[in-house]
Amino acid sequence: MAKSASASSTKGGFHTDSDVHITYEDQQKINKFARHNAKLDDLKEELKVKQNELKNMEDACDELMLVDSDENIPFFLGEVFIYHGMEQTQKMLDEAKSRVQSEIEDLESKCAELRNIMSDMKTQLYAKFGNHINLEAEDD
Repeated sequence: MAKSASASSTKGGFHTDSDVHITYEDQQKINKFARHNAKLDDLKEELKVKQNELKNMEDACDELMLVDSDENIPFFLGEVFIYHGMEQTQKMLDEAKSRVQSEIEDLESKCAELRNIMSDMKTQLYAKFGNHINLEAEDD
């Protein structure tokens, strides 16, 4: 009876000693996916920084409303502060916000493009390797 139990466990199902044959082309696809994934992570970080920068600018616009219109307002440009009147500071802040919003839209489109490419690659790699490969991102 023990013989038939061991025979049935090896006939079907998963074999722990089974090898998956990986060709050079497969390895190149896996490496390319990893590079795209790393690039996506970098873009996500850059996107967070830009979104935070935009929020800070919006907060600065709110604070400008509380300032006396006769005062010169410091505006950080590069590595120095420049003092301007209310109108000029507001104009410079609006231009900076527009620039950052444009950069955010560009980063979001790059992220979407990479996600599409990676989705296609996942489909191909999972079709070939099944559950022998894990391409899902780990959540921190």
